[in-house]
Amino acid sequence: MSTLKTTLTKWLKQPNVSVLAGALILTSISQAQADESFHVEVWEPAFDMSSPRHQQDYVRLDKAQKQWDICVSFPHMKDAYWTAVNYGIVSEAKRLGVQMQLVEAGGYTNLSKQISQIEDCISSGADALVVGAISYDGLNNVIKEAKQKGIPVIDIINGVSSSDIAAKSLVSFGEMGFKAGEYLADLHPIGSEKVKVAWFPGPPGAGWVEAGNKGFQAAIKNSNVTLVETKYGDTGKETQLKLVEDTLEAHPDINYIVGTAVTAEAAVVLLRSRELTDQIKLMSYYYTPAIHRAIQYGQVMAAPTDSTVIQGRIAIDQAVRILENKPYEKHVGPILTVVDTFNIQDFNQSAALAPTNFKPVFQVN
Repeated sequence: MSTLKTTLTKWLKQPNVSVLAGALILTSISQAQADESFHVEVWEPAFDMSSPRHQQDYVRLDKAQKQWDICVSFPHMKDAYWTAVNYGIVSEAKRLGVQMQLVEAGGYTNLSKQISQIEDCISSGADALVVGAISYDGLNNVIKEAKQKGIPVIDIINGVSSSDIAAKSLVSFGEMGFKAGEYLADLHPIGSEKVKVAWFPGPPGAGWVEAGNKGFQAAIKNSNVTLVETKYGDTGKETQLKLVEDTLEAHPDINYIVGTAVTAEAAVVLLRSRELTDQIKLMSYYYTPAIHRAIQYGQVMAAPTDSTVIQGRIAIDQAVRILENKPYEKHVGPILTVVDTFNIQDFNQSAALAPTNFKPVFQVN
């Protein structure tokens, strides 16, 4: 156990495992890539994830008419997933010539802090808000306050239930969870050998987590995949590692661990230390640099990607269009792709991963 403890302690002390892993494999994004249009899905009617969708190219503005002040609120900046969203927002703000300030609440347990930070954005005179919500319902009052003061709110990544938002730049996390489950179900259809899976959807109460959980469970329903454990928890390294450890103690015979990117990252280290790599396979239901590398190395089977960089870019473009009274799509999201060892060489990394040398940026002037 002493060797295991030493290995895990070293891993946990790294400032950002995802970013460090991604640095080994990513290349800088050229200006040509930064200026390209995106192939997206548009929901109509907007703000209902069950609405019909159509695909189209999303063409961004060339430049903002003035230096608008856009305030961005994230749940945290603890992993490379949100670093990629940050990169998309920062690069688009610079390209359009607008100001951006970013605040982060420090984790999914800090709803009151996020509310306070958004209130500060409103009182400081922000022209628009881009919000990655900690809670699906918990920000509705502060979003309503922003609307009443003429400040448009763009719902990014996680989703909120408020009808007072101006736009959404996000995908269906229900579909993300479904695609992860569908991948397993295709491997283990009815009539094949039964397998057991432990599922780690993320922080309780977050809209994206509840949607992802429903999608995953729906996908494996008519297969020989048996769900033996569902464990919720913050996407911090320590929390996810403890959840995986507890699950292995309770269910030593599981065949798969599926969950957040941080879950998979923690499990790679833990399974290697316990010599369980050949017994238990891993999947993530979203994408980070560490997951990209792990798929390349055969440590993780597959992961759907929601093209986080593109979501960040679109959210800023939506905000500027709204402020300038220009036509805009209210509900947009990139087309989902499942990446595995068979198609990873063809995957466009620039849509989902920040460049190697990018570090989080909290202000653009």
